[in-house]
Amino acid sequence: MDFEKWQGTGNHHIVVERARLDAPMTPERAIELCSTAFGVGADGVLEISFDDGTPRMTVWNADGTQPENCGNGIRIVAAYLARDGRLPDDGVVLTGESRTGVRILGDGLVEVKMGIATLPNGPAVTELQTDAGPVEALEVTVGNPHAVIETDDPAAHVHTLGPMLETHPHFPNRTNVEFVRGVGPSEVTMRVWERGVGETLSCGTGACATAVAAVVRSGAESPVTVHVAGGTLTIAVDDDLAVTMTGPVEHVYSGTLSPGFTASLGGVY
Repeated sequence: MDFEKWQGTGNHHIVVERARLDAPMTPERAIELCSTAFGVGADGVLEISFDDGTPRMTVWNADGTQPENCGNGIRIVAAYLARDGRLPDDGVVLTGESRTGVRILGDGLVEVKMGIATLPNGPAVTELQTDAGPVEALEVTVGNPHAVIETDDPAAHVHTLGPMLETHPHFPNRTNVEFVRGVGPSEVTMRVWERGVGETLSCGTGACATAVAAVVRSGAESPVTVHVAGGTLTIAVDDDLAVTMTGPVEHVYSGTLSPGFTASLGGVY
């Protein structure tokens, strides 16, 4: 099986094309491919297919689950397709039920129209009881769910509160968790615990949720600069909470899985 490794602000993914696979991708195969010990190693797999000529992105998390969206992933897929002249002129990539608009800006930057964010609990925070005490989170949906928590030290809480809140009973489908600190009128620092992956260096939809929270709760001016562990993303938030994300992507390497590894996957590739 041929594949490529890409990263967007440190959120690293394996890119494959469905038409070049001899058998469908499965949760088990995604888990093995993402394994740092036994596979390629990645936060997820981005599977590209085409619906009547329009490209579609299907995302597989490192635990084999499928999220509703992936902000860093859509930028990677856009750049991957544009490199070979296969990105449609209208810049549309299908993600789940959505038609996502992308634009290649040059110098490795990609702009994505992420759609309109929603606040399941309105602008009010949700108080969540945990073994570490009560936690206040703003719930933001950007295709997938997020719980945004303000804290003076984002990095200190990722591994303690992150897994607790991902699987909190309040979130029956689990949630992504962002720990954020404002550092300026339009600038925040964010660390993230991703649903189905754990701590990652970046989460594109998480950065979007963080920017929305900063605008709604803290009066931040759009666009918001979001510093993640793996780099920086710029998030514009309109009055109707329509979100546009701009950030870098990079092709790391291309590869072919060995016959021995493909045999361990059941020889389906």
